[in-house]
Amino acid sequence: MMYTKSLGLLLAALLVTGCSDKGTTDAPKTETAQQAEKQNEATSTEEHAPHGSGPNGGVVFDLGKYHAEFTVDHPKHECMILFIGNDEKTPVAVTAKNLTLTTKETKTEEGKVVPPMTVKLVPQDETDGKATKFVGTDPGIGNVADFEGTVLGEVDGKPSQGEFKE
Repeated sequence: MMYTKSLGLLLAALLVTGCSDKGTTDAPKTETAQQAEKQNEATSTEEHAPHGSGPNGGVVFDLGKYHAEFTVDHPKHECMILFIGNDEKTPVAVTAKNLTLTTKETKTEEGKVVPPMTVKLVPQDETDGKATKFVGTDPGIGNVADFEGTVLGEVDGKPSQGEFKE
């Protein structure tokens, strides 16, 4: 009788606690799965190397598959995006009709609020449908402030986006 009671308690305990490893298997992973897992780990832990300044002293950022430089000419109320090569110095011609630059709200050193802007940038040195420089104007660019924003456009037939911060 004691044996039956002990067996009953053991079965009851197993039913109440259940299996702690539900739905997983210890089956070995295929070599392809292991390689994919390693690639994902490498991609998620790798950080993109910071860019230096561009050939015109502006901030360099990634725009689609290219590097680009953002510069401003405050007296002209003008900003420019220059497409550059992997060396972050040599201009690279791309096919694009126009780009749209949007900035976040910022402040000048004196504390004046500069509201967000949306600026249409058009090619300046177009030859055979390709250009390296895209320029746009807005009165807000005349404010001396650190700008941060996004550039969008279709570059070489593909939607492209990049974020910059001075």
